[in-house]
Amino acid sequence: MQLFYAPDLDSKTKEFSFDKEESRHIGKVLRKKEGDTLYITNGKGWLFEAEIINADIKNCIVSIQKSQLKHKKNYRLHMAVAPTKMNDRFEWFLEKATEIGIDEITPIICEHSERKKIKPERYEKILQAAMKQSLSCYLPQLNEAINLSDFINREHEGQLFIAHCEDQEKFNLKRKIMADNEVVILIGPEGDFSLEEINSARENGYIPVNLSDNRLRTETAAIVACHIVALMNT
Repeated sequence: MQLFYAPDLDSKTKEFSFDKEESRHIGKVLRKKEGDTLYITNGKGWLFEAEIINADIKNCIVSIQKSQLKHKKNYRLHMAVAPTKMNDRFEWFLEKATEIGIDEITPIICEHSERKKIKPERYEKILQAAMKQSLSCYLPQLNEAINLSDFINREHEGQLFIAHCEDQEKFNLKRKIMADNEVVILIGPEGDFSLEEINSARENGYIPVNLSDNRLRTETAAIVACHIVALMNT
């Protein structure tokens, strides 16, 4: 099964035309023809089964035959992660987190951040590709980059955690996660959060946690956190 992405589809759609790039991929690369079946998601939970009625490589048109709203996960994960100095490492996190299961991502700018600008258009494409590859019907929400202080001063639902490397009292994340809950986890930059940032997060209700006995890179820590939350909800 190969999954296509069309954000404008909804349960009332009867016919849909792919853009030129996707039409060429369907007709020229995949060699699909009239009568073949395609599976499409709008990234909002809907899975559509469609039949090709025009396999033109410039304007592929399909007729929607079935539609199904897929169930959401029994938990919700929001990761606030500092963009890494090497952009490809952050992109790797986006890809793997989508495959594992994540609902919302907020890039956070911290005191020790070395990268303070992101590429939202490119990041969105990575999220879309990972969603299709993993056959998920839910596209993670990518928020604008925000200063850590602004993020932690906003109200967030569920369990709140901050993972850091300072030699302070911390809890093991997997022993604090409650299943079937909303979870927000902060992951800092290569230089870690500053003491002031850690203290501020704690004052705003964030529980300090560790993810491993080893020191982890930012993107590795973020993936480990995603995996822990997913495992505790299986």
